[in-house]
Amino acid sequence: MRFLGGVTLALVALAGAAMAEEEATLIGDVDRGEMLFQRSCGSCHQVGEGAVHGVDPGQGPHLNHIFDREVAQFEDFFKYSEGIVRARKDGMVWDLEHLDAYLTNPKLLVSGTNMDFRGMKKPEDRGDVLAYLRQFSYSPQDIPEAAPTAYAEEVELPPEILAIVGDPDYGEYLSTECTTCHQIDGDYDGIPVITGWYEEDFVLAMHAYKREIRPHPVMQMMAARLSDEEIAALAAYFGNLE
Repeated sequence: MRFLGGVTLALVALAGAAMAEEEATLIGDVDRGEMLFQRSCGSCHQVGEGAVHGVDPGQGPHLNHIFDREVAQFEDFFKYSEGIVRARKDGMVWDLEHLDAYLTNPKLLVSGTNMDFRGMKKPEDRGDVLAYLRQFSYSPQDIPEAAPTAYAEEVELPPEILAIVGDPDYGEYLSTECTTCHQIDGDYDGIPVITGWYEEDFVLAMHAYKREIRPHPVMQMMAARLSDEEIAALAAYFGNLE
């Protein structure tokens, strides 16, 4: 049994090494990632030696050791949005999948986030930024690098789904389950606002729940029951509400 266990461990180690080697060829470019970070993120976030939380309006916490950290964990940062605090209560962790999804479109992943950033649509851009950030997290040599550029966009949808024109009247009919929690007058009250969204963002967010990228179990269950046409109808209805 010891012999078999040793063989098994050896095979696992070899497989892990091969995977790490393969992933290393797909991880983004650190130098380009630094340039993109400074251009897109650096005005709000600091990273690296001496990094501190931002204090000016719109600035966020530092991003040192962000990989595999629970979201919104800094007790000395007092400007977290209600949306990101709710994501923490739901158990969300800044693993590669969620970091990549957040960079794709922050509001898609976390409703009500303070991030005033429309996102990076190109996987190679996100991969480069994540490669740059990865070097400031704990023991990167001990944790196999994942490959942001190896993933399709987490909620990339076929054009025919995004092209569905939703029926707002049908959406209003379907909305009763939504409005048991979400207020149509736009008040937040601890539950995210879903009125006035861009329809595409609404559709992408619901599919993020269907794929269990967004971590709320009730919303995952609700989204799983909806067809593409029903999601489009809800997006059309809520998108037209002020």
